[in-house]
Amino acid sequence: MHFKELFDDSPVAFYTCDAHGKISYYNRSAAALWGREPVVGEESWCGSLKLCSPDGSPLPKEDSPMARAAKEERLQKRFEIKVELPDGSFRNLLVYPQLKHNEKNEITGSCFTLVDISDRHKDHIKQVTLSAIEQSSDDAIVSKDLDGKITSWNAGAERIFGYTEKEALGKQITMLIPQDRLNEETYIISNIKEGKKIDHIETIRLDKSGKEIPISVTVSPLKDASGKIIGASKVARDISDKLQVEEKQAMLSAIVESSDDAIVSKDLNGIIMSWNRGAEQIFGYKEEEVIGKSIKILFPKERLQEEDVIINRVINGKKIDHFETIRRHKSGKEIPVSITVSPIKDSHGRIIGASKVARDISAQVESQVAMEKYIKNLEILNSVGKSISEKLDVKGILQRVTDATTDLTGAAYGACFYKNTGEKEGGLRLFTTSEYQLPSGNSVKTSHSRVFESSFIPEEVVRVDDISDHHNKLKKGFPFGISTENSPIKSYLAVPIISKSGFVIGGLQFGHPAAGAFTEEHELMVMNIAAQAAVSLENSKLFEQVKSLSAKKDEFIALASHELKTPLTTIKGYLQVLSKLKQEGMPQHFLSKSLNQVDKLNTLVEDLLNMSRIEAGQLNFHLEVFDLKEMLHDLIDTFTYSSQTHKVVKDLGNSAAMIEGDKQRIEQAILNLLTNAIKYSPRADAIYVSLEVTENHVRLKVRDEGIGLTEDQKRQLFTRFYRAENTTGISGLGLGLYLTKQIIDRHQGKIEVTSEYGKGSEFCFTLPMKKLETQNRLYKSNSLR
Repeated sequence: MHFKELFDDSPVAFYTCDAHGKISYYNRSAAALWGREPVVGEESWCGSLKLCSPDGSPLPKEDSPMARAAKEERLQKRFEIKVELPDGSFRNLLVYPQLKHNEKNEITGSCFTLVDISDRHKDHIKQVTLSAIEQSSDDAIVSKDLDGKITSWNAGAERIFGYTEKEALGKQITMLIPQDRLNEETYIISNIKEGKKIDHIETIRLDKSGKEIPISVTVSPLKDASGKIIGASKVARDISDKLQVEEKQAMLSAIVESSDDAIVSKDLNGIIMSWNRGAEQIFGYKEEEVIGKSIKILFPKERLQEEDVIINRVINGKKIDHFETIRRHKSGKEIPVSITVSPIKDSHGRIIGASKVARDISAQVESQVAMEKYIKNLEILNSVGKSISEKLDVKGILQRVTDATTDLTGAAYGACFYKNTGEKEGGLRLFTTSEYQLPSGNSVKTSHSRVFESSFIPEEVVRVDDISDHHNKLKKGFPFGISTENSPIKSYLAVPIISKSGFVIGGLQFGHPAAGAFTEEHELMVMNIAAQAAVSLENSKLFEQVKSLSAKKDEFIALASHELKTPLTTIKGYLQVLSKLKQEGMPQHFLSKSLNQVDKLNTLVEDLLNMSRIEAGQLNFHLEVFDLKEMLHDLIDTFTYSSQTHKVVKDLGNSAAMIEGDKQRIEQAILNLLTNAIKYSPRADAIYVSLEVTENHVRLKVRDEGIGLTEDQKRQLFTRFYRAENTTGISGLGLGLYLTKQIIDRHQGKIEVTSEYGKGSEFCFTLPMKKLETQNRLYKSNSLR
């Protein structure tokens, strides 16, 4: 009992197992290291919940070093294991095994002494992390004694100053200092001796070749184990490229602790091993709250899989650079961060964990969002400017302006007020809105019939951050049909639309349920669009006036054409009666001439009438399926008899040319082309007509050998009232080709002209073929506009 009590109370952790590995005894210290009290005789080899190798990989208890020690003849003096405690944390333990034998030298059991080396292991991890940072640093990290002799020199120092470690060690630090700056070293050493740190001095140093290098240096005192200052550590950064980054402090531990970035290390199970001040600032956890906990406490649930990807890359020795992701603050707030993860290796080169540098990039993300918003606003401004300049209807302009400005300002409600042309003097009338449901569930209501008592002060913008503080001022001017007291709308913005002459012709008003929602930037953007809208609205008024005049002109042409046709028809009738009477000589000759002139005049009046119908959208078509080839034969035969100066040379092929269209209008178009071919080839004696039939189209060509066309004439040929300058003496109003093109276009066809000046012209139009399966349908009535 005496010895058992000694073991029970011993500060040294101790436990025994029988020959089968079942735990037969353990003392209080062992239970404290395990964090629990295992059941004697039931649990094997170790009393912890879980066993791991030193690198963190899971280890079954039956394959543990304790189990192997009890079976091996050559006993290992000691070995390291990692155990998991009930709270999820881990401890690193050093195990000293001993075997128990009977008189026959048979193994009857084993006993184990445990030593907690967790603190030593954490220090090692930290030192390895710091060493990794030092070796990979682009900065020069140098230490010196109080006499200025260099005692350490890293790869960064060699890169910046050109001296190798061998060349620099033991030399005076003054070899790097220009003569005119030697007093800086005296100042630095005096501060170091007083225990003072020197932060971020920008100065000049010399490299091996004598070249001056602008650098930023941080110098910290170095102390021995007793706290005595024995030298200084210096971190120097080359700032030649003008890229300013956060300065690292001289001592590696100081670099980690003073960094504004989070510098964290973890083992291969993701258990946090070190935590700096920057990590505390970014994530809100103190060091004692996270050491021994899983790094996943920083992960949003939807991003937990990222840790598995990171650990797999680290195990494979790969570095992760500037990975942008989201992590969680202690408060639950999500933080955008950029992380760089590098493997941590022990003295044997084995990967035992990872070091992570995380930078809060909230400011960059906010800047990016602001830039995207700015670009979006520019796109809206450009789009709305182009849109309203192209629109010529008032409602379209004002609706586009209202929607765009509501979007730009982020308003919950937007409205536009406008005074229509022709209205009596008085207030503006609500014209367009851009409505949204307010967060409270209330919907702002307006009345299109209610005249708004204008609150637009001429040439002045009204912006109120909270209308409840200004309800007396806005009581009559607030247009939303809601009392300004207890209103769901707080922020208010009103921008007048001012004409070139300086009169308020309209206004834009916006509301938002949050106070202070509108800014000076919003004012400027809305004023810009309002100014463009004012110009477009004035253009719209001019357009309406032009439309009105054009409508009156078309009405006049239609009326005049109808009025002219009545007496022409009567005159033609009288002349035809006279021509049938038996007359000889000159009377018959003059009757023929008169009838010919009446026909010309009738054609001109008919062209004018058709043009007015086209402009009014009332040129109706009566569709039927017919053979264009057959119609051409009849038309050309009739035309041949009426033409006394030209013969028609035709090539109409052997195939039927079935189309669907208005037979009378198509005949009118062809007759125009034939008449023009004769009219504009006065020195020729023939015109040429050909018809081609393809699978989907029919193509008709009318060619003459006349005066031809210039390039400029070809561009204007199909416009109404166009007459070429070289057609003097040839009758016509310039409507024939205009009407022909309108007829062909409305039959889904296409008309073109090829011509060489002085050598003639060829007009060609194509029309779609009617499919064979529908050719039996003879008639169809429809109206094409």
